[in-house]
Amino acid sequence: MAALIYTSLCSLDGFTADAHGSFEFAMPDEEVHRFANELERSVGTHLYGRRMYEVMTWWEATNDFSDMPGFVQEYAAVWQAADKIVYSRTLTEPAGPRTRIERRFDVPTIRELKAASARDISVSGPTLASHALRAGLVDEVQLLVFPFILGGGLHMFPEAVQSTLELTDERRFDSGVVYLGYRVRRT
Repeated sequence: MAALIYTSLCSLDGFTADAHGSFEFAMPDEEVHRFANELERSVGTHLYGRRMYEVMTWWEATNDFSDMPGFVQEYAAVWQAADKIVYSRTLTEPAGPRTRIERRFDVPTIRELKAASARDISVSGPTLASHALRAGLVDEVQLLVFPFILGGGLHMFPEAVQSTLELTDERRFDSGVVYLGYRVRRT
C-alpha cells in the first residue's frame, strides 16, 4: 500500500505563498534541491490542483535542460517519470504525457489508488491537500521550511483540521532551510 504524502515548501509562519501569490521566498539552493530530488524518488503519482499543476508544467514545457545544473536536470527526469492526476473543472487537456484530468477529488478513488499503488503518492498545493487532510487520507507530511516570515498569504494547512503527527525525520541546511518529516498518527 502506498503512502499519501503532503509535501510543501513553506515560510516559518506556515504560508506556501505570500499575500500576492508569490512563492519566490522558497527557491531552493543546490543543497536543498538535491535533497528534494531524493524525496521525490519514492513518488509514482502526483496529485495536483489546477494552479499547482500549471506551476509544475514548467518541468515539461522546458524540453531542453542541457544548459541547466545537474541537480535541475535530475529533478526534471524524476518529475517527468511520475504520473500526474490534475483536479480541475476548467482544464480540458493535460500539458504533457503521463497526466490525466479529473473533475473532482473523490475520496474512495484515492483510497483505491493508495491500495493499488506500489509507489508513494504525493499531494501538493494546500487547496487540494486540504481535501485529503479533511478526509484522513494523508499518511505523511514533508515540509521544507524556509527562513522567512510572510505575515499572511496562502496557509499550508486548512482551518479546523486536527491531526497528531509524529516526527520521523529532520534536517538542517546551510541556507537556514529546515526539513521536517512527520507521520500522521491514526487514533
